[in-house]
Amino acid sequence: MKTQTATINKEYIHRINKTLDYIEANLANSFTLDELASVALFSKYHFHRIFQGVVGETPFNFISRVRLERAANLLCSNTDSSISEIASHIGFSDISIFSRNFKQHFSLSPTQWRLEKKNSNISQIDRKLQQANTDLSMYFCSSSNTIKWKTNMDFNKGVEVKTLPEMTVAYVRHIGPYKGDEHLFEGLWNKLFAWAGPRGLLGKPDMVSLAVYHDDPNITEEMKLRTSICINVAEDTKVDGEVGKMKIEGGDYVVANFEVDSTQFAKAWQWMYSTWFPASGYQPDDKPCFERYTEKPKDGKFIVDICVPVKPL
Repeated sequence: MKTQTATINKEYIHRINKTLDYIEANLANSFTLDELASVALFSKYHFHRIFQGVVGETPFNFISRVRLERAANLLCSNTDSSISEIASHIGFSDISIFSRNFKQHFSLSPTQWRLEKKNSNISQIDRKLQQANTDLSMYFCSSSNTIKWKTNMDFNKGVEVKTLPEMTVAYVRHIGPYKGDEHLFEGLWNKLFAWAGPRGLLGKPDMVSLAVYHDDPNITEEMKLRTSICINVAEDTKVDGEVGKMKIEGGDYVVANFEVDSTQFAKAWQWMYSTWFPASGYQPDDKPCFERYTEKPKDGKFIVDICVPVKPL
């Protein structure tokens, strides 16, 4: 009975994760309950309660929250876009409804949010720009035909902006806090590898391991943060149970290589946003960012690429 229950639970997680991926890939669209239930392969009469039971909020509360959190991020990072453009981009056709919902969620209007965040960050950015002028030096690498940066940061090994291809990945997802939780990540990797190993998906020359972060931890409540532990797979790979499959968009990314221990990941991410971005001429683009692991950890150290989608400032 336990085995059967576990199998059912994994199948539910698989179907709801598939629905989350569908929502995130089409966030600007209008959704219907019939549509989402069809993606999840559940009856529309039961889908609503199943989704809430797995995710912890109703489908349309989830959609509204993710849209508003995406807007909050864009209001800070895409300062050249108007509030109306951002509202339309994330699926609100009526600016008054967007503004009302935004203020209800964040206790600030979109204009106040953008102004407050700008004022609170501007002096920090000015200081970081002064520091970055001495910490960063830019050069053109003729062999890779890309701009690269040399840095004085202790555990950064180099930074460049590269065009990355689209990837199909198999993943195991976690919803909730994750910062500094080594045991959590170890369990997620073990779960994914236990699925991938018997299917011959590990150890290939082109294998890539990723940790994808779907939400901004500075905006999203800890208990609702989503992260996906992934490996790249062929597009036609069959997945099941708790293992899902999604595409990671290709495009221009800043790729910063670090050698860090488990306590230094947050510092590496902070350096990217507080030091590199203000001096780079780029701004983050509206796609998930991820960590890419190209080597096995050795002596407690991780060799990791932090990859953030970018576009010109």
